[in-house]
This record gives sequence, C-alpha cells and structure tokens, in this order.
Amino acid sequence: MRGEMYPTPPPPPHHHLSDSNRRIIDSNGPSIRVYQVWKGSNRFFLGGRFIFGPDVRSLFLTLSLIVVPVVLFCAFVSQGLVNEFPHHLGRLIVATAAVSTTCIVILLFLVSGRDPGIIPRNQHPPEPDDEGDTSSISTDWAGSQCGVPSLPPTKNVTVNGIVLKVKYCQTCMLYRPPRCSHCSICNNCVERFDHHCPWVGQCIGKRNYRYFFMFVFSTTLLCLYVFAFCCVNIMKIMEAYHCNIWMALMKSPVSGILLLYTFVVSWFVGGLTAFHIYLVITNQTTYENFRYRYDRKMNPYNLGCARNIREIFFSKIPSSMNDFREKLRGDSSSIFNTSSYLGRPMSPEMPKTSFDVEMGKRRAVDADDFEEIQNQIESIGGLERCGTQPRHSNSNEKANWEITRDIQMLAAEFGMEHGIGDRNKIHGGH
Repeated sequence: MRGEMYPTPPPPPHHHLSDSNRRIIDSNGPSIRVYQVWKGSNRFFLGGRFIFGPDVRSLFLTLSLIVVPVVLFCAFVSQGLVNEFPHHLGRLIVATAAVSTTCIVILLFLVSGRDPGIIPRNQHPPEPDDEGDTSSISTDWAGSQCGVPSLPPTKNVTVNGIVLKVKYCQTCMLYRPPRCSHCSICNNCVERFDHHCPWVGQCIGKRNYRYFFMFVFSTTLLCLYVFAFCCVNIMKIMEAYHCNIWMALMKSPVSGILLLYTFVVSWFVGGLTAFHIYLVITNQTTYENFRYRYDRKMNPYNLGCARNIREIFFSKIPSSMNDFREKLRGDSSSIFNTSSYLGRPMSPEMPKTSFDVEMGKRRAVDADDFEEIQNQIESIGGLERCGTQPRHSNSNEKANWEITRDIQMLAAEFGMEHGIGDRNKIHGGH
C-alpha cells in the first residue's frame, strides 16, 4: 500500500549523475592513493615514496650543520694537509671526509624518510567480547556511553613471563602492542617507540632505530675526524712558520672555527651515542628509560648483552604495515560523513560505504549498498507518514531523525526526491 501511495521513481541513467557521485559509484573511476588522505600529521614526497614528520623543515638545518663544516674542511683545511703529507695520503684524507659525509646524509634520509613502524588505525573500536581478559578495567572507567559497549582502558599481556599493561589508544582505536606509544607530533601509534627526534623530523621506532643509531654514531666519528685533522693542520703551520698557536690560528682561521665547532658538537652527539649504546646493551628505549626506570625493576625485554645487540643490529627489519601508495577507488571527499550515518553515530554493524583511510581500503557504492541506503531513507519516511515518529523537544534528539545533507543529495540524484520532499512537508506540518 505504501508503495502505491508513494511510488519511488526508478534511478536515473548513469549519465545523469553528477561527476562526484559517478566517480564513487563507478568502480572504474579515477583513483587516489592512501598518502593523499592520511590522517596522521606526516608529510609525503615523491608520490608517497618518502614519509616525513610534520617538522620536516628541521631536516634542512641538520643537513647544513653536517655538510657546511665538511665543505669548509675540504676547501680550506685540506689544502695544507695535501701539501704537508704525501700526495696520495693527503687526497685520502679529503676523500675519507667526503665519503663519510655522503654515508651520513644517506643514513639521515633512511631515518627521516621511511615509515618508523606506524601501526594502522582501526575504523571502529574492537569488540569487547574479543578482548578476553577484563580484569584490567580501571575503577574510574565510565562504562558504556550512548549504548556503545565499553572497552577497558588497559589490557594485560605477558612478555617473557612478566605481566604488563597495554593501553587503549582513543585516536587509533586499538590496544597498543607492547613498547608501542602514540606520538602526539606525528599523530600515529609507533611500534617500539623510542622518541620523536626534531633534528631528523621523524619518530624513531622499530623500523628506523638501527639507522638512527648508525647516524648518530657516524656523526660523532666525523666530528672527531675533522677535529683531529684541524689540530694536525694547526701543528703543521706552527712547525712551518715557527709561531705560536694564536699566530697559526690567524693564518688558518677556518681551522680555528672548525676546532671550536666540532669540539662542541662532539660533546652533544658523543653523549647521545653513549646513551644509546647503554640503551642497546640493556634493550631499552628512550621512552621506557625516562618513564619506567627499568633499573628499579626487572626489564622484561633484556635478553642479555649479546642477544640485545643482535636483536637491534642483526635482526630483519619488518616490512611496513602501511602501503602509502595503494590506490583507493573514488574521490577523496566521501558523500557520506564517516562519523555519522543518517544523523547518528556510525556503529560497526552499520553499512560501511565510506573508506578506511588508515588501512587503505575503499569500497565503491554498489547496488547492494545503494539498496540499503534507499531502504533506510524509505523506512524513516514511512514512519513519519504513518505518524509513528515520536515528538522530540530536545534538538539533539531531533537530529537523530534528520537525514544529512549528503544523503539528500545522493537520494535526489537517484530519483528519491519525492520521498524526501514528503518527509520535509511532514516536518513542516509538525
């Protein structure tokens, strides 16, 4: 009876749709890539091949602090060394500095331009029934809200016979694995999170910690190398001109500048190297060392010096859990609001016609999805036409019965203007 009184016109031909909706409905439409709709604060370059942190500009400062002193060393100091040492040995000194700098720059980009170990976000919270142990629920947990099953803020896991608590990340909607933490700067959960380094503009995690340590260690050696040969150059000048150190510095001011610069920097990067050697030997991260103080209790990850070193430097680096260049069907702006569906919060059971940005999954709106949308719109309209819609004085409750503007646009293009128009008239009558 309702179908006879309020007939629904058939959907218009495909060529009558707007360009934006045709791209979403047509599975053969243009595609975008995951990095173009990434929710983190990262910066992508070369089509998603390189991923940097939001403070990638600091990388240029770090590069200049490394390259400029070496250029000055090779351009000014090395001339005296080439003349004082045998010809092939002088050139070897210069070549060693240049090659070392090149390797350090490559290590710097391996640290800052790759996925540090980002864990993909969930599209919706995990089911409480799947989490098993609920004994770790905190006493201040608010419980269920708006009818959505509550999740405990922590969960117990066992690592090498020691029970640890892992936290639930509200942003990524997942229980963080052990040693994982959410970086507030990059807005990602990073596996084996060590720290966010502003000098490289990237998080330091499981997939780039090895390169970070090699970068810091190599930079320390380069500073000591330049410092040592600047001292040698000053000594050669003192011997050649029979002068004191101050006169020698006047004859080679660049050597004096580099001596002061490398002396200061060596303390900084050298101290950082020594600290991370201690972390590697004890199998800790910077985050764990400052927060948990494993020296006061047993470290569940400490496997002994030899095994700790092997785990950091000689184990296989896991593949990235994210394919930033994966193609997604359709346009980056979804017709539907991913946080609401028909004016209500989207639950895991509702049809998911939008795309999951983090996992790189997007589904085009096919016939089944469109039929579900149409049925829900008609069911709401049918309730109103039959007078079964309850009266709501609260504007927030009334919003639950209203169709979003995006749904109206989609329905209009599929020929359901009549049903929505009747619904609007009923609202006007109320």
